[in-house]
Amino acid sequence: MTSTLCSSTSLFSSSTLRRRLPLVGAFCMLSLGLSNLCTPFHSSALKTGSKFGIRSHSSTRMEGSNSTVPSIVVYVTVPNKEAGKKLAESIVKEKLAACVNRVPGIESVYQWEGKIQTDSEELLIIKTRQSLLEALTEHVKTNHEYDVPEVISLPITGGNLKYLEWIKESTRD
Repeated sequence: MTSTLCSSTSLFSSSTLRRRLPLVGAFCMLSLGLSNLCTPFHSSALKTGSKFGIRSHSSTRMEGSNSTVPSIVVYVTVPNKEAGKKLAESIVKEKLAACVNRVPGIESVYQWEGKIQTDSEELLIIKTRQSLLEALTEHVKTNHEYDVPEVISLPITGGNLKYLEWIKESTRD
């Protein structure tokens, strides 16, 4: 799979291969959205740990469970649907992540080589173990057509216990 992804870069023009900067707008939007999910609306929610004040037995904080591992969400942008599909599949196949969501139709605006650039891209949202970040980053750098691919991570501090256990079970040690 690695050689297939690497050889596909010859199909793209040199302008497509220029270096990219992180997708700041989507990162900020998704980060703010994720942090808002953890903010209680009213004081009764503080007592139960739920946004809506409803106690849930299927949620947990990461540091309180032996059946989970420290986990992260990683953002990676790709230039198009085909590149996103290939990279997402290779990441899951190698057990570097439990799941990769592909978000099509984003537009990135960034400064590169002194000029403001605007490109259509696809965002990959990757759920994995924190311990796999280095291996995942190397996999992306090896199999990505950008010279400087975006690879940024955020900690998962809690969530559905069954899902967090699934991340652990679906990824390599």
